[in-house]
Amino acid sequence: MISPKSITLRLALFFSSASTVVLLAIGYWIGAMVETHFEEQDLHEFEGKLTLIRHVLSKAQSPDDLTNAAQRLEEALVGHHGLAVAIAAGKQQTLFATPDAALLAPLLGAQAMPASAGPSRPAVWSWEGRTYRGLLATAPTSMPQGAPVTVALALDIGHHLEFLEAFRKRLWLAIVVCILLTALFGWVAARRGLAPVRDMARIAHGISASRLENRLPLDAVPEELTQLATAFNEMLGRLEDSFRRLSDFSSDLAHELRTPISNLMTQTQVALSKARSADEYREVLYSNLEEYDRLARMIGDMLFLAKADNGLLVQRRGPVSLAEEVRQLFEFYEAWSDELGVGLDSAGEGIVPGDRLMLRRAISNLLSNAIRHAPRGGSVRVRIERSGQEVRLSVENPGEPIPPEHLPRLFDRFYQVDASRHRSHEGAGLGLAITQSIIEAHGGRIAVTSTDGVTRFEAIFPAG
Repeated sequence: MISPKSITLRLALFFSSASTVVLLAIGYWIGAMVETHFEEQDLHEFEGKLTLIRHVLSKAQSPDDLTNAAQRLEEALVGHHGLAVAIAAGKQQTLFATPDAALLAPLLGAQAMPASAGPSRPAVWSWEGRTYRGLLATAPTSMPQGAPVTVALALDIGHHLEFLEAFRKRLWLAIVVCILLTALFGWVAARRGLAPVRDMARIAHGISASRLENRLPLDAVPEELTQLATAFNEMLGRLEDSFRRLSDFSSDLAHELRTPISNLMTQTQVALSKARSADEYREVLYSNLEEYDRLARMIGDMLFLAKADNGLLVQRRGPVSLAEEVRQLFEFYEAWSDELGVGLDSAGEGIVPGDRLMLRRAISNLLSNAIRHAPRGGSVRVRIERSGQEVRLSVENPGEPIPPEHLPRLFDRFYQVDASRHRSHEGAGLGLAITQSIIEAHGGRIAVTSTDGVTRFEAIFPAG
């Protein structure tokens, strides 16, 4: 199996490949431009000589004038080294030729110039180890019934080719060096650009349950990685909060289990300290049974929350009338509320899809919590109303307001506003956590407010 390449290597390869293509294209273009420049220089030289030749031949009105014109051209072309010229009238008669005109044979033999044609395209050929560029053209005369003469011109371009060869070697050498440098700089740039990613990896390697406080400095992160760094920091924040809650939960769970177990051990040791009657042993067993019942309820609640966390709650879906469930729960809590001097009041109707027993348990937890914290003479109010595609159930009670810093944690397991751990008359602190799990399992949500001496829990369900 081929291991994937690193991002740094990929970026460096991509950068060097792109620069290679660009540099090769630039090198090819520069080489072509230099070669074209030399060709244009030669053509400019040919045009100058053709202008001179045509001017001289245009005055020839007889064969003798052509002979004189050839002599004038010989004098005019003295000193033009590397230039070969041949002027012919027809295929057999040569009017003028420079000493090295023999090299024009490939040009004269390969092309035939019609009478009306202009200069031909430049041709390049080799002759006796030298390279030449030449062209054919016509030049008119003033002779009556005389056809234009053919002019062949050629220049030795060996020095051009030598310069081009040396130039290309240096150019491609420079391009190769530039490609290597861009690959190196690309690797360095990619490595430096990915430094924040390595910082993330370094911080991630240092994360443990006891070290979750490290964060990426956002001011040192490139703009492209800001969202990733922000998400990474937020993830660390969530992990830190989760571990803190898990630590608190473990501590609270150990305390909650220790209390009934300690009571059981104490009562058992006292019972075994001396001989007792059957009634006394029976009384101890009844007392132990209460502690066992407390342990069983706590363990059952924990199992329920564990199933809720893993999406394993089995629901028997059906239409549930919230008003009917509240009415039946009022009947159940009526004796207790009368004993505490707390009134019960409900209003509104609403039907939601869900498991009736689970929803009743959630509402029961809210009611028992409200009754427990309502002052004597107060009243617990339940309101049900439908708003669009949602059904809202609110439970509120008067009493001492809950400090704002405690509100976000009321649904944590074993969390209670009162720091005291003596709760013989209360539950284990799992009721609100179970209520939240049930409501969220039904696609709803729950919130709490506590202002002006009124604490209000509001559960919102999707309407049936």
